[in-house]
Amino acid sequence: MNSAILLVEDDHSLRTVLAEAFARDGHDVTVAADGDEALATLRERRFDLLVLDVMLPGPSGLEILRSVRQHDRATPILLLTARGSEADKVLGLELGADDYVTKPFSLRELRARVRAQLRRRDALHDTPGVSNGGSTARFAIGDADVDLAAYELRRGGTTHRLSPTEAAMLGLLWRERGRVVDRSMFLREVWNGASIGDRTIDTHLLHLRKKLERDPRAPRHLLTVHGVGYRLQVEA
Repeated sequence: MNSAILLVEDDHSLRTVLAEAFARDGHDVTVAADGDEALATLRERRFDLLVLDVMLPGPSGLEILRSVRQHDRATPILLLTARGSEADKVLGLELGADDYVTKPFSLRELRARVRAQLRRRDALHDTPGVSNGGSTARFAIGDADVDLAAYELRRGGTTHRLSPTEAAMLGLLWRERGRVVDRSMFLREVWNGASIGDRTIDTHLLHLRKKLERDPRAPRHLLTVHGVGYRLQVEA
């Protein structure tokens, strides 16, 4: 089934190229040239994936991201960022973005990232830790209750939203609990083999740690195995 993509990009030439590429891949593409047009479009319909340029006339891509995540935790969101805008990348992940691609980028890489996000969205309940091997989408880690299907982690009376990427990473860690999950496994099973930097993985794990741990600076459950990856220790 074709996926519905909203592409928000103010550069006309780039917007045209990307829209044509996504359409050739079989997707139903809607475009917006600025933040106001994007927000108006989002009020009218839902999409399977949002591709947002960060720098836009009107509300920025980050403002759109923040607005969407207030009521929609499940739709994957991929940001297009300018080279060197490290603060925008980190803030975007903190606000709930699932991935980002830095301009200038190769069309092949962007299409691979888009496919990875859509495959994970379509297969959420078949991803490790959700409905594989008899495990469920709900489980407890220490004093935290996790509901992957609802994209929620509840701890200490506070409910934290999980992005689709965070939910997939936590599902994988739960399946492999007690064992080390290295970066190659995250790339293979969460990003479907798409090429991303280690910083993206580490930043997502840092945000998960802030939601999961009482003291993220002294984690008891989501542990770093230096030079290798991460391990989920259920019983601290």
